[in-house]
Amino acid sequence: MSHVPQIRVPAAYLRGGTSKGVFFSLEDLPERAQVPGKARDNLLLRVIGSPDPYGKQTDGMGGATSSTSKTVILSKSSQPDHDVDYLFGQVAIDKPVVDWSGNCGNLTAAVGAFAISKGLVDPGRVPQNGISVVRIWQANIKKTIVAHVPITDGVVQETGDFELDGVTFPAAEVQVEFLDPADGEGALFPTGNRVDDLDVPAHITESGSLKATLINAGIPTIFLNAQELGYTGTELQEAINGDEKALARFETIRAHGAVRMGLIDHVDEAEQYQHTPKIAFVAGPASYTAASGKQVKMDDIDLLVRALSMGKLHHAMMGTAAVAIATAAAIPGTLVNLAAGGSERNSVRFGHPSGVLRVGAEAVRENGEWTVKKAIMSRSARVLMEGWVRVPGDSF
Repeated sequence: MSHVPQIRVPAAYLRGGTSKGVFFSLEDLPERAQVPGKARDNLLLRVIGSPDPYGKQTDGMGGATSSTSKTVILSKSSQPDHDVDYLFGQVAIDKPVVDWSGNCGNLTAAVGAFAISKGLVDPGRVPQNGISVVRIWQANIKKTIVAHVPITDGVVQETGDFELDGVTFPAAEVQVEFLDPADGEGALFPTGNRVDDLDVPAHITESGSLKATLINAGIPTIFLNAQELGYTGTELQEAINGDEKALARFETIRAHGAVRMGLIDHVDEAEQYQHTPKIAFVAGPASYTAASGKQVKMDDIDLLVRALSMGKLHHAMMGTAAVAIATAAAIPGTLVNLAAGGSERNSVRFGHPSGVLRVGAEAVRENGEWTVKKAIMSRSARVLMEGWVRVPGDSF
């Protein structure tokens, strides 16, 4: 019986923040996958193990969650004053879709380390000991990100004592700055409002609308009030992900929000863009027990946030959504800012299902319009595996 042998492609498997992904250098990909298109998408789908009707990604590198169904392609930067171009592909689990519409903020923490190890950063910019400042061009959203990568004895330091809720073991801290984080070319508030009445079908809410903050920062995000949805903001994954009606309700709201934000023309298009926009709900601070059993005290947080990614409640917080949270919290009158107490602030501590995260943003008002110069957060990253990933030769 004839068969097609597997091919092997140089790759690495990295954790960045609370996500994991398969990393490639552009030049290491098969030639027909070095350019955008069907061959590249099919290669990445097969690497990750999608589409999988069983939802397990058993025959691939994916981990059957939105946080672990990710791919990254890096190359020397095409932009002046940048070190590396970073292209992110979010792979759907049960559909043959790679969504290129947004960034992954968590994996950004691993981009600098991989770029340095692959020689994509000028060695002159990497100290023997200290911090290497890696200038990243985020090619999906055309934005600059700066990663501060610790270096010890000339190599990336991965181990350390920095603890990140949602990650089991401590590691070295990587500070990440998102410059001018308004997503893409759009306005920070695409509707011009800090709070909108978002029209939704009658079966979603009797009033036919929900209060919403629609913001483009880090990634387009829809923020809702937990109470208006019948939630407290202290929910863990099983409370949402085990409720098919709730998930369908959130997806309907997300689709209508995407239309209102100008991201799609019709709600039916939302299925092809599962990565953007994100949808989240917020509430004032309250004590709760995190997924690990850790007690989160009300006095240790400014607000509660729960966010969905790829149709499921996230186990912690997406990095890009954390940028949106930081930005919205810094601007008076948004639902996020109001949940945090309504005062002016340049940082915020929010409770998520796995614990607490602190993020910051510098917001200014110029000519009556709010802009954000940068958002800052700390993450960690670690190489889990490096070598080759194998796929059947006829899969792309």
